Amino acid sequence: MCAIAGKIVLKGAVTERDISAMNAAMAHRGPDGHGMFISRNGKVGLGHRRLAVIDLSPLGRQPMYCQGRYWIVFNGEIYNYEHERRELEKDGYAFQSNTDTEVIPALYDKYGVDCLSRLRGMFAFAIYDEKRHVLFCARDRIGKKPFKYFLNSEVFIFSSELKAILTQREYRRVPDYEAIHHYLTYQYVPSPLTGFKEIQKLEPAHYLLIETDTLKVTKRRYWRLDYSEKWQLTERQWQAGILDKLEEAVALRMRSDVPLGVLLSGGVDSSAVTALMSRHSGAAVRTFSVGFEEDKYNELGYAKTVADRFRTQHTELIVKPDEAEVVLPQLAHMYEEPFADSSALPTYYVSKLTRQHVTVALNGDGGDENFAGYDRYAIHKFAVLSSSLLPTPLIRGVGKLSRTILGRIKNTLFNRLERFVDTLPDEAASRYVNYICYFTNAMKVALYSDSFAALMSQTDSYRLIESRFTEAGTRDMLDAALYADFTSYLPDDLMVKADIASMAVSLEARSPFLDHEFLELTAKIPSSLKLKGLNDKKYILKKALLTLLPKDVMYRPKMGFAIPLDVWFHKGLRDYAGAVLFSDKAVGRGIFKREAVKALFDEHLATKINWGYQLWALLMLELWFCEFFD
Repeated sequence: MCAIAGKIVLKGAVTERDISAMNAAMAHRGPDGHGMFISRNGKVGLGHRRLAVIDLSPLGRQPMYCQGRYWIVFNGEIYNYEHERRELEKDGYAFQSNTDTEVIPALYDKYGVDCLSRLRGMFAFAIYDEKRHVLFCARDRIGKKPFKYFLNSEVFIFSSELKAILTQREYRRVPDYEAIHHYLTYQYVPSPLTGFKEIQKLEPAHYLLIETDTLKVTKRRYWRLDYSEKWQLTERQWQAGILDKLEEAVALRMRSDVPLGVLLSGGVDSSAVTALMSRHSGAAVRTFSVGFEEDKYNELGYAKTVADRFRTQHTELIVKPDEAEVVLPQLAHMYEEPFADSSALPTYYVSKLTRQHVTVALNGDGGDENFAGYDRYAIHKFAVLSSSLLPTPLIRGVGKLSRTILGRIKNTLFNRLERFVDTLPDEAASRYVNYICYFTNAMKVALYSDSFAALMSQTDSYRLIESRFTEAGTRDMLDAALYADFTSYLPDDLMVKADIASMAVSLEARSPFLDHEFLELTAKIPSSLKLKGLNDKKYILKKALLTLLPKDVMYRPKMGFAIPLDVWFHKGLRDYAGAVLFSDKAVGRGIFKREAVKALFDEHLATKINWGYQLWALLMLELWFCEFFD
């Protein structure tokens, strides 16, 4: 796991100072070494920071020169590289190192851009072809590893983190207000936006070809998860197939020349990874967990049950609200885009704890999107069923009545119930956005200043997810919701959270549930086996794991990895958040009405409605402005 950077210029030349500055901005991602390459004509430069995991020798240094014509910088892991290397050696390809890095240019030499179909792993890389003067850049199918870039008529700059791009003289910092508008709906900035005007994220499963003499850019998508084909297997066959493929994915991710462990939350997915790692480990698996003082949010007991079951070397940490004040500005700097997933905080803490003992950690990311594990999928399924059975006039009448009655009751349950009934007449995709959003369109209208509301009046954030429902190409609305999350929430929130938190402390994170071959298998499972009825979430996965995990772990209520924001904003964060949100700087940005933010803050403190997530989003946005624009 590493950091990559690069620059192409049409006028002047790339300098060592340019590349060194980008490397230095990402030193945390690669503490084990750094390197650079500048082409003979000075028009192309590549930079790299190294976190040594495979082949720790100097032969693993990057930028790496391969096959007599290619320079590569690579961030990630290719888990099937040994197999591909053996096949390439049969065709006469020779290798100088034992790294997975060196295999990628050889595959590119043989297959061209189709080499991407042969890579099983997580990756973001750039390959410069000295003969054709072309830069080939690509990002993995799910978006586990980041790739951000700035392009104008004279320069192309890319890096793992946009902090590196900010070091370059060609870029002037300007906030992207459309990105902020979308962020307030989703808690993250959707690709290809970043929050910075003209800096983009390369979308997952896409590649770029840049002609270095002209800066002509071609962008293509090379992979898509397909829910249209369903296999009609028995439950026993599905259980066996799921377990076999998941075990294979776990075993592949245990290849490492440095110590590794697992981030154990105590949920089904990370517990399954722990169990399967134990099967393939010759020593006790290292497990790491964080929890909270508030019992409602604390999963440490479940994690301890799993750790005891598999006799792991287990380490725990309690996260407290008084620590948040110190770390929140750091968090805003780390995530570099507006980012309001509050679980970024415990993810950072558990990563920091884990890095004290190991260099690589497996996790359970992706299990909920694979097997419909979130409550919102059950709500979505129920709404689809209800709207198909009830006549529209009746639904609208109930919605009107709900606004009259439920709107008077100030608690979170009734607030959500009102939103559910009120949106029943809407199309399924629009309803789904209402279930997942932080600020609804109506809430944003009330919150925005008149000038900002006018600026965003023609931009509807809901359309981003609505388009994914259409793109999914399936009539099954549960599969469509899963596809929407796989192409938005997963890469732009969960993968960002895992990558930034882990790489901030030089820890490599690996996600067996997001193995693309495993994903292609689970996409073929009928949705009725993922969410059976309305209550049995992850039904077929839990059946497959019955022989592995304790029932009290598998069938306990889902807690998620959120922090106790409702409590924290009443106590430890109250004064700090108020000072930040109502400062002259915050009000002077002209985005929000001060009185609207104050009303939200006061209602959280005075009633049983939990606006903690919304207040967190506003707080992290202001801290982002402070960090990058003040």
